[in-house]
Amino acid sequence: MDEDVLTTLKILIIGESGVGKSSLLLRFTDDTFDPELAATIGVDFKVKTISVDGNKAKLAIWENREVDRNEGLKFARKHSMLFIEASAKTCDGVQCAFEELVEKIIQTPGLWESENQNKGVKLSHREEGSGGGACGGYCSVL
Repeated sequence: MDEDVLTTLKILIIGESGVGKSSLLLRFTDDTFDPELAATIGVDFKVKTISVDGNKAKLAIWENREVDRNEGLKFARKHSMLFIEASAKTCDGVQCAFEELVEKIIQTPGLWESENQNKGVKLSHREEGSGGGACGGYCSVL
């Protein structure tokens, strides 16, 4: 692991078929958007290091899971996880969606410290109107 990187986080992008999961991945990692991007066959994977609140985190991001929006929303609510929406096409909320996720994980060291590396991540939701977080109005946070 790089000496100045606090942790490596594994992130899975899920969503309905054709909603732009690969486009979101490419917009975040390469700042590109291709309206003619072909559907993903198998798995798409990228790595990017970002800094949030002075802490560097390496993100290993996979895009390979298709679920419909309601199923994803229900899953997030059931497990008290963040549900974040962003647009690769307009770039609205893309950077802040990943920053918000990393920020929440970094604020809870038990989620990423070495003894917990192979466990799942469970994030609490932000109370409505409580402010905080990098996303402002772009993220839907449960």
